[in-house]
Amino acid sequence: MRNLLPTLFLVGAAVMLPGAAPAEGRVFELRTYTAADGKLGELSARFRDHTTRIFKKHNMEVVGYWIPQDGDKAKNTFVYMLAFPSRAAADKSWADFQADPEWKKVAAETEANGKLVLKIDRLFLDATPYSPLK
Repeated sequence: MRNLLPTLFLVGAAVMLPGAAPAEGRVFELRTYTAADGKLGELSARFRDHTTRIFKKHNMEVVGYWIPQDGDKAKNTFVYMLAFPSRAAADKSWADFQADPEWKKVAAETEANGKLVLKIDRLFLDATPYSPLK
């Protein structure tokens, strides 16, 4: 066991490479939504007409919105990226956004005929030192 400790330490250190720990600085959040059948247009319209404005109110910087070009994902997938000063700022912005009465009203109105989103995948990202976008 004593002989394994240096090896375990080195393996642990290798896992903690730069960028592996939660970011202290600017972070990006990549979100992929799978829309309910036939609802991609309505989901896109909600972002265009309401969500982007509410994001700004809660200090959520939109990097971009995308819809895939190919295959089935072109019919039901909405992708976007946000930027935040830190992971803590992201957590606070999301909590404030979800509690926002205007957002609650928009969500209820736009989902009156059924849910727009079936699944949400999210991934927080740290820019590499050589990334042009930081």
